[in-house]
Amino acid sequence: MFITVMFGAGCWELVNPCCSLVTLTAHLRQRGQVPPDATIALLAEDGHLVSLGKDQVSSTGSSLLQERGTYILVKIIKELRWLSGLPSTGNSQRRRTGTRHGHKEQGPLSNTQRLDSLLSRTR
Repeated sequence: MFITVMFGAGCWELVNPCCSLVTLTAHLRQRGQVPPDATIALLAEDGHLVSLGKDQVSSTGSSLLQERGTYILVKIIKELRWLSGLPSTGNSQRRRTGTRHGHKEQGPLSNTQRLDSLLSRTR
């Protein structure tokens, strides 16, 4: 069994995932030059994100990955973790996006509106 892992523009490698997830993750970190404290994952061709986090230490790579699949090594940025569908870490709460209830969204102000706004503040 093998998979293809892409590391960047034109950089790829055949990898045997029939090993512990710790070994596979260490190899991918080294080849992708990812710091040891960063969270990494593999993005499949179909858009499925395979987490290589510490919560899956006892499993093997072959149990999570599709044989002969192509994956892209990605680094999960903590601030954007919720976009990837991965659980958040720490005590941080998820921030609401969009407008606050009762407030309407406004576009950019024109020069006249900015000037009027500034003048009304100085009066």
